[in-house]
Amino acid sequence: MIKVGVVGGTGYTGVELLRLLAAHPQVQVAAITSRAEAGVKVADHFPSLRGRYDLAFTDPAAAPLKGCDCVFFATPNGVAMGQARALLESGSRIVDFSADFRLKDRAVWEKWYKVPHASPELLAEAVYGLPEVNRERIRKARLVANPGCYATAVQLALLPLVETQFVDHGHLIADAKSGVSGAGRKTEADLLFSEASDNFKAYAVKGHRHHPEIIESLASLEGVSGRRLGLTFVPHLVPPPIPISRRSSSGAMRRSPSSTCSRPARSPRRAGCAARTSAASPCTGPSTRTRSSSSPWRTTW
Repeated sequence: MIKVGVVGGTGYTGVELLRLLAAHPQVQVAAITSRAEAGVKVADHFPSLRGRYDLAFTDPAAAPLKGCDCVFFATPNGVAMGQARALLESGSRIVDFSADFRLKDRAVWEKWYKVPHASPELLAEAVYGLPEVNRERIRKARLVANPGCYATAVQLALLPLVETQFVDHGHLIADAKSGVSGAGRKTEADLLFSEASDNFKAYAVKGHRHHPEIIESLASLEGVSGRRLGLTFVPHLVPPPIPISRRSSSGAMRRSPSSTCSRPARSPRRAGCAARTSAASPCTGPSTRTRSSSSPWRTTW
């Protein structure tokens, strides 16, 4: 059995990691850390994990991490680099979900993350954890730097192209979108429901931290060696306000029963109600709202 420790088990990536590890037949999770939830049963905090974990969260200072074969860091930037050296010396392998070891150039990393790097001697050893590129190196690595979300999506889209002559390598464009969960569980004004719902917003337009990660990783490819890569990368926050749960028999989108719409419909298909149109009530005008016992507000057209 592979003995595993998880540092930071209460965030979105942490709980998803716990779900995956619970289904792994060769893994035994020995420690799950959380300062805020220390002493609380994991299954009490995450009911979906009942029957999977008997452990309680442990304070990181008291967790038996050095006895683990592999330690995952599902933590904010800056945590893993402070503990990595000691864990590696104890014989543990590390998979870091943060950005602490994604870049090889210390100066570039410190420019983007605004703090001195605590373990710069490990940057060269860390293997960038994109299996489509580094699968064999990941198998043998002591320290794996998990790629960023945008960095993964952009690279997988560009990989088939950048090693060819079919694109202008100096003018690549990545127009990316993400939901609010990509920002983690932290509380910030622009992530509040009232700010983000029904909104579509570009952010970090002057520069996003995943930009140098994408460039460095793509430039390391054998087929890209020597080419100058230019990338325009703009991320957007785009939480979908209406779940796309069903389609009509004609293939048009249908709104969920509890959804509302207060804007004029431009056409049956654009309005998402083609399956409910009729000669007596064409879907060409503004919606009207009526009370319903099954929903606070139901839209009729």
